[in-house]
Amino acid sequence: MLDVVLEPITVGTSGLGKRPSADLGLAKAILTSRYRQADTSNNYADGESERLLGEAIRELGGLPEDRVVFSKGDQDPVTGAFSGDRMRRSFEESTERLGLETLPLYQLHDPYTISVAEAMAPGGAVDVLLRLREQGRIGAIGIAAGRRELVEEYVKTDAFDVVLTHNRYTVVDRSAERILELATERGMTVFNAAPFGAGILAGDNFRGRTYGYSEPSPEFLAHVDRFRALCAEWGVEPAAAALHFSLREPRIHTTVVGINSVERLAELEKHEHAVIDVEFWSALDALGTPPAPPTD
Repeated sequence: MLDVVLEPITVGTSGLGKRPSADLGLAKAILTSRYRQADTSNNYADGESERLLGEAIRELGGLPEDRVVFSKGDQDPVTGAFSGDRMRRSFEESTERLGLETLPLYQLHDPYTISVAEAMAPGGAVDVLLRLREQGRIGAIGIAAGRRELVEEYVKTDAFDVVLTHNRYTVVDRSAERILELATERGMTVFNAAPFGAGILAGDNFRGRTYGYSEPSPEFLAHVDRFRALCAEWGVEPAAAALHFSLREPRIHTTVVGINSVERLAELEKHEHAVIDVEFWSALDALGTPPAPPTD
């Protein structure tokens, strides 16, 4: 498992770097907020997410005490290569941008251009992660990806300390159930990302009828509508219910919530502190098993 005392919420920074005029302020706000964990990646906004976090760290005089930054290794942005050499370059790029010599967690991220066998081969991407961990440059290694069966296959290798799943375990989707089971059996740390399904469950932040960046079926959308109606009946904001659904799952160690503005950061704290009647969850269960999501 990850050798860090995790708090229930980790701030995701995939949206950091898309608004250059405002995002340095957002990076500083994240690093000085009540949320002590930030999650980024080598390829978020073509490296701007890491760069802005690194600039904020420097302007703050170093990473604030008790704060941690997690990142991920990505394929070559031009060639798509995901070799061991690429993984090492990705790690060096990440640490240089962040201005940090070591990272408590570095994750194999979206390894869609290679097979599991290639990733696990001697000298491959996972071998490099293991060596970096042995050298003390990385505290723990993880697998972070969307495709459920692929994540399950990586978890079964027993090579990883951490698994991050996104858009697969939400208040309207249980498709990552097997990932949670496999990870729990192995004593792995579980990060559950995107509790709002990339926006559809985010209440006032509702951004359309897609779920996890995909077009859902009419049956799935009808279930989402029933969930939102239930929230209205109980006086619960959908985003608060979606967040607390993940927070109350004992197999999940931290929930990663993407933040793209200072206003959203303030909203996150409001949703976290929302009080939800325990009987609401029984009413939610009464809606029945959610239909198949569009993500896998």
